[in-house]
Amino acid sequence: MLPRKPRHSLLAGVAHGSPRRALGTLLLLALVALAAAVGGHGVGERLAPGGWTPATAQSTRADAFLASHFGGGEPHLVLVVTSDGQVDAPAAADAGRALTGRLASDPHTAWVRGYWPQQVPELRSRDGHSAVVAVRFHGDERAVLAASKAVTARETGHAGPLQVSAAGEAALFAEMERLSTEGALVAELIVAPLVLLILLWIFGSLVAALLPVLVGGFAVVTTTAVLRLLSEVMTVSVFVLNIATALGFGLAVDYCLLMVSRYREELAAGAQPVQAAERALGTAGRAVAFSATTVAAALGALMVFPLPLTRSLAVGGAAVAVCSAAGALLVLPAMLVLLGARVNRFDLFARWRRGARRPVAQGRWYRLAMWVTRRPAAVAVGTLLVLGVLAAPGAGVRFGMYDDRILPPSSPVARASQRLRTDFAAEAEDTATVVLPGLRIAPPAEALTADAPEAGPGAASAAAAVHGYAARLSQLPGVRQVQTATGTYRNGRLTADADARGTGFAGPAGTWLSITPAVPSVLSPEGRLLTERLRREPAPAPALVGGSGARMTDTEDALSNRLPAAILLTVAATLVLLFAYTRSLLVPVKAVLLNALSLAATFGIIVAVFQQGRLEWLIGPLNAPDTTDVIIPAVMFCTAFGLSMDYEVFLLSRILEEHRNGTETRLAVATGLQRTARLFTSAALVFAVVMASLAACDLAMLQLIGFGLAVAVVLDCTLVRALLVPAVMCLAGRANWWPARGARSRRDGP
Repeated sequence: MLPRKPRHSLLAGVAHGSPRRALGTLLLLALVALAAAVGGHGVGERLAPGGWTPATAQSTRADAFLASHFGGGEPHLVLVVTSDGQVDAPAAADAGRALTGRLASDPHTAWVRGYWPQQVPELRSRDGHSAVVAVRFHGDERAVLAASKAVTARETGHAGPLQVSAAGEAALFAEMERLSTEGALVAELIVAPLVLLILLWIFGSLVAALLPVLVGGFAVVTTTAVLRLLSEVMTVSVFVLNIATALGFGLAVDYCLLMVSRYREELAAGAQPVQAAERALGTAGRAVAFSATTVAAALGALMVFPLPLTRSLAVGGAAVAVCSAAGALLVLPAMLVLLGARVNRFDLFARWRRGARRPVAQGRWYRLAMWVTRRPAAVAVGTLLVLGVLAAPGAGVRFGMYDDRILPPSSPVARASQRLRTDFAAEAEDTATVVLPGLRIAPPAEALTADAPEAGPGAASAAAAVHGYAARLSQLPGVRQVQTATGTYRNGRLTADADARGTGFAGPAGTWLSITPAVPSVLSPEGRLLTERLRREPAPAPALVGGSGARMTDTEDALSNRLPAAILLTVAATLVLLFAYTRSLLVPVKAVLLNALSLAATFGIIVAVFQQGRLEWLIGPLNAPDTTDVIIPAVMFCTAFGLSMDYEVFLLSRILEEHRNGTETRLAVATGLQRTARLFTSAALVFAVVMASLAACDLAMLQLIGFGLAVAVVLDCTLVRALLVPAVMCLAGRANWWPARGARSRRDGP
């Protein structure tokens, strides 16, 4: 049976019907890209550094209550002030008071709590050579980060007899941003020449190798403009910009490889450039459109999670998929029409290539597929066993959140944070809080004055209830001490009466308690258990538990509670779209299951390397705690899932085309693999090289993302696409195509 002639594409006819029309299309798209570049300028300043916790979470409400009614909450910036001598020496004390005064007079400052001028003992180090000044700023996350950067730049370093260094959440975000930028710059300088060489080898010409760069640039620029618009109506995380850039480049390489390869086939068959571009659009372009739609729909399912980070990732990821497809379906065909046969010029590696192109049946991928289809059950079982072994470490995952310990030891923020942890009796950012809104209690006796009359009997009984509650909390596992308006408690006993400062724990709006944990890190499974114990303990009034450990717990709960809905939506969208593309029920189900296996194996490898340290003997110790961040795998898997669906659709497009032309399933799979395996393995190689370069950075978060994505694409295009897909499709035989009514060979299996 003769191959089907691709249906005439309205898109091809309108946009690329002639070289003149193609030139007009390119000029129009250039204006669009220019407008997008102008509109997206400064988008980084509009993006938020956090977005990890739901806006309605209990921890968020507790922190907001503390900030609005008590001027409390966790400090955004913690300055560690060190002196060669004692911080109480006259010169050091004068400099410390001056520093505190400058911070307090800053209009961006909400409050300052430091060792000076009251000389609070808890804020002085054990050796007396260091002191702490904690600062909280006004505004949202962007304003806080900007104010923190300004203070850090102005105050850190030498200040007379003092040496000032920065720690705290805002300092951590700023340092992560700096290291990410430096790491990306180094990676680009090292990897860009290597990637260009790979593209030159893959595309076989300098002209063709530059096409993905142009399409990727169009996708990233237009996506940046979309993110800038979205930042006006919703919180958009800064991580989305990094993920969108990586995903946009990966999709651009994928789509260009598929389109250019098909265009060259049509040219070699004798078609004119316009006809070749139209046929490429009608075949490869259809696969690109379905792939982009599937990726956008799958990423859009992240909207079910109530986290600003995942919701902005959903819209940003969907936008980059659509923009990448627009570049491949509009920009690329127009350039191909104008270039014509010149797309094959300047093959710098021509002398090292083999002379004549081999027939399909002699290709190495064809031979591999035929080897697999002669023993499909053995290959399928063996591959599944390998993936299962790789996925097994994932069962031992310990979820947590990364803190300053992901920074390299050379980082000044890491050194300040370590000093804060070891030299001071309490660390403000590790303190849990319990808020009792509306519960008014009598202030401590020492705070009573003529201007502050005693509270009534109701307040006195409330004080007794808080006393009993604080005593019970101090007996919980993982609690070192509890401080509140009625005093300080340890092991169920009142160890210190409240002094004048105890009035800060009670007010007209309610009461709150400060809990000092006795766990190594509140951003760990032990910290989650502590939060759960605090929330289960009966309180004298409705209680809100806050602090960094509670935020981690709320984030993990938000992800786990909505995970079934997200999986259901992702699977449903993928099944519906792949069914529309293939007219088959089994093939979409197979695609979803194999993608899940690939991601599970990747997750197991990440846990083994970054949590369990299985490769420390080879790569050395990592700057990461013995937990797996609860957010980063979700962010990373979105990118991996999108690229995996690309590879799946590209392989299916040629297998389906061969099947509809009457080829039996076994030969259709072998031919499809031979036609596309070089494309998706090459695309995976480029993406893996770019991501692997991040693993050389000093930031553990970038190392995890880079290593994980590189492993994901390599596993997917080798074990899954090259071995498992041919084996499963061969075993399924005719069932692959049910209930489609395409041409079938009588030689198809059952």
